[in-house]
Amino acid sequence: MSAQRFTPEFKEEAVKQVIERGYSAAEVAARLGVSTHSLYKWVKAASPDRNEQKSQELHKAKSEILRLRSQMRRIEEERDILKKPCGTWPGSPSEVPLYQRAPYSARHQPDVQIAEGCSRRVLCMAA
Repeated sequence: MSAQRFTPEFKEEAVKQVIERGYSAAEVAARLGVSTHSLYKWVKAASPDRNEQKSQELHKAKSEILRLRSQMRRIEEERDILKKPCGTWPGSPSEVPLYQRAPYSARHQPDVQIAEGCSRRVLCMAA
């Protein structure tokens, strides 16, 4: 019995058919003329690399999630600060007005009282 030597590319393609494409090991082994035992050994040998790769991808995804969560927390804090009423904005409960408004009755009166019977004229001054 002579031991057949297969190239690494051949082994890699056989493993891909089993792992990625979903074919059964027996079907791939029969199609390629390889023993099922050899194909299982190739798949097992390739699995640690794939597990390590998936582990690295998982670690990257987790670190990205943590980064995005901290960014979201910071943005929410900024939003909450902007939502809080400011003491100088109108309508806020802690408003301290800069200029006191006159009572309603005084607001609708002319600035200068006019004597009855006098005409209303305004002197225009050149600017």
